Amino acid sequence: MQDTEEYTNEQEFNDTSLSTNNSELQGDISQLIQNFDKIIIKEIDPIARLNKQENFAIEDFNIIVDEIHDFIFKKINKGLVINSVKQQVIEYFNNYDLNSQEFYNWLLDNKNSSNSIFILGYFDYYGIEINKNEESAFHLFINASEKNHILAQYFVGECYFYGKGTMENGKLAIEYYEKAVDKNFTPGQVSLGFCYEKEIGVEKDLKKAFYWYEVAANNGSLMAIYNLADCYRNGIGIEKDCNKAFELYKQSAEGGYLGGIIMLGYCYDNGIGTIIDKQKAFELYQNAAILGDDVAQYNLALTYEKGDGITKDINKAIYWYEKCAKQGDQDAQNSLKKLQENQ
Repeated sequence: MQDTEEYTNEQEFNDTSLSTNNSELQGDISQLIQNFDKIIIKEIDPIARLNKQENFAIEDFNIIVDEIHDFIFKKINKGLVINSVKQQVIEYFNNYDLNSQEFYNWLLDNKNSSNSIFILGYFDYYGIEINKNEESAFHLFINASEKNHILAQYFVGECYFYGKGTMENGKLAIEYYEKAVDKNFTPGQVSLGFCYEKEIGVEKDLKKAFYWYEVAANNGSLMAIYNLADCYRNGIGIEKDCNKAFELYKQSAEGGYLGGIIMLGYCYDNGIGTIIDKQKAFELYQNAAILGDDVAQYNLALTYEKGDGITKDINKAIYWYEKCAKQGDQDAQNSLKKLQENQ
């Protein structure tokens, strides 16, 4: 359920003068941005020696498989968005100058462990080195899940939830999410909570939704902390508490969760659980845009286009509309076309 996060699109910057001076939170998140391209090198350092070898031994490939698996597991279990994890896996190969096509070909011929089967499915699922093949990915995930592979069980649930590689089936999605929950895997807990909240494959129960978000949040999931904040902000399964929501959004933002960064900005922008602070709101929207969030990129472009609270800058507006448009946002594409025609 990592792809189901819903960001608020209602942000509107007022004419209040905004600046980009660093706040304490700005400094923390800026450091996160600066370190982003170093994450993989630090966390998968044992593989560094392999990039000097032209021909990998089987043992070397097995090491890479296990290291990539552990990396994906750690990031997803922390509650980071799956697409960002996928990008970091791709960057891992680039950082070490490894031939990902050679690695993929090796996986095709060496499906000898649940990790290698899962990683092959992961490549198929996201189209890494090949065109996406969700049906193949689904069958590989099923294969690995039958070997009690936690990530594979979770991804089978995702396939059933979204209808990727198989027919959409909420009840079967729940069944596989529960397998992950039994192993205390936080994405399964978050997904189960989401299904209870949205009545997907199970009877709607907002208290159970809140319960599973809270369990996952206590286990350190940034996505769960974000969802828990939503519950407090909107009174979902718990009494409404905007102050608590603000603190939880802040916690998820400080952990680098994009939705949390945006919603923390939204709280500062609209005085939700805190005093209105347009400067902090702008800084947070800007940080989220830099980290790649399309909603933040669109809002930032709109701000520069309108000059709402900052100096009007059409070139910067075009820059951020282009960033957002490349992610498939139709509104950004339309705005970009309009600005370019008027130049």
